[in-house]
Amino acid sequence: MFVQTELTPNPNSLKFLPGKDVSKNGAFEITKKEEVDNELVRNLLSINGVTGVFLGKDFLSINKSEVIEWEDIKHIAISLINDFYSLGNEFVIESKLLGEGKSELIEIEKQIIKILDTKIRPAVAKDGGDIKFKEFKDGVVKVELQGSCSGCPSSTMTLKQGVQNLLCHYLPEVKKVIAV
Repeated sequence: MFVQTELTPNPNSLKFLPGKDVSKNGAFEITKKEEVDNELVRNLLSINGVTGVFLGKDFLSINKSEVIEWEDIKHIAISLINDFYSLGNEFVIESKLLGEGKSELIEIEKQIIKILDTKIRPAVAKDGGDIKFKEFKDGVVKVELQGSCSGCPSSTMTLKQGVQNLLCHYLPEVKKVIAV
C-alpha cells in the first residue's frame, strides 16, 4: 500500500491519502487520545508534536505543533497508517465517535447546513479540513473549522470571502459568519 500526502494551505497540517476509506460515518477531529479507543488515532496522537487528527471520508489530516518539522512526523505517520491497513482493516472509523448535533433544527438552519454540505464542505475537504454548523442566532452563523482548516492562516479569508459571501447570497437572513 502506498500512502500519499498532500500539502494543505495550513503549513502545520498535512493530508494523508491511504487510498482506502477512512470514515464510514462523517468527519471527526480528535485532539486528545483519551477521547477515542481507536488504536491508529491514539498512535498518531502519540507522535511527538502531533496536536490533532482529522478523519474525512477518504483521508486523514494531521496537525502538528509549529516547533516540529514534518520530516520528524511524516514517515512515522505513514508507517502507522500502512500497518493499520495491512492488518486487514477496511476503514478507521465505522460509527460516530462522539454524540453531537442538534436533533430539531429550524428551517433556516436546515438551509444553512444544506449550503455548507453541498457548496462549501467539498472545497474545504480538498484542503484536508471540514466545516461544521454550530448555531444561527440574530443573523450570525457560527461554524467550527476542523482538520487543516483549524488554525490555518487563510481561514479568516475563507470564512469572510467564501462562506459568508455564499451564505449571505443565498440566505438574506444571514449577516455574518464567525468561527468558534
